[in-house]
Amino acid sequence: MTSFKSIFASLVLSLLLAGSAFASDKVNINTADAETLARVLHNVGQAKAEAIVAYRDENGPFRSAEQLAMVKGIGLRTVENNRERIELDVAASRPRVAEQRRPAAGTVATRAAQQQ
Repeated sequence: MTSFKSIFASLVLSLLLAGSAFASDKVNINTADAETLARVLHNVGQAKAEAIVAYRDENGPFRSAEQLAMVKGIGLRTVENNRERIELDVAASRPRVAEQRRPAAGTVATRAAQQQ
C-alpha cells in the first residue's frame, strides 16, 4: 500500500509540474511564425495564426495585445483568454536600418566627391 501511495504522489506531482510547464508557454506576437502562434494561443488554429502573420506583415508590429482583435477571426474574448500567453516586443520586430557610412578622410571616394 505504501508503494501505491508513493507512486500516486509521484504521478500527481509530475502532472502538476507538467501542467505548469505548459501554462508558462508565451509567444511574442510580433516575431512568432504561424505554427508557433497556433501551438501556443488557445482557440487559434493554423488559419487564424496565418491571418495574424499576414496582418502583421501588412500593418507592422502590434503595439498592444488588443490590436489582435483587428485581425479577422480574432475577437476580444480570444485576446483576453490568451493575455497571459501574449508577449510584445516591438523593438525586436522592427527591421534595423543600415547606417550609411561616410568614407574615411583621405580615401579615393572622399577625393572623388570633393572634385565634383
